[in-house]
Amino acid sequence: QVRLEESGAGFVQAGSSRRLSCTASGFIFSESYMAWFRQAPGKEREFVAGISWNGERINYTNSVKGRFTIARNNFQETVYLQMNNLKPDDTAVYYCMARPSPNSNVERRDYWGTGILVTVSS
Repeated sequence: QVRLEESGAGFVQAGSSRRLSCTASGFIFSESYMAWFRQAPGKEREFVAGISWNGERINYTNSVKGRFTIARNNFQETVYLQMNNLKPDDTAVYYCMARPSPNSNVERRDYWGTGILVTVSS
């Protein structure tokens, strides 16, 4: 059973930093693609950042480039999102997403955490 447990929710001031974590289980984390998405109030869920199984391929949505960093620790089966210079527009529910590798022996689809709220005040 795939499980994704996010942490790091909170209320922060604009210009500050926050680190989100997502600890995974139930699939072969070290072979799997991981990503962060977010959904702001009244908007659709959007891609924020993604990282390949070995960390060699990383991509970001334009609005967070230079401010956010995605990283992973395959031994701890955790993916992180370091968010710096936060802006009020970053206020959203942040979701961890897993795309398990074929060897993971789970249903082939994307899996989602329950989401955590990050609120950035101006």
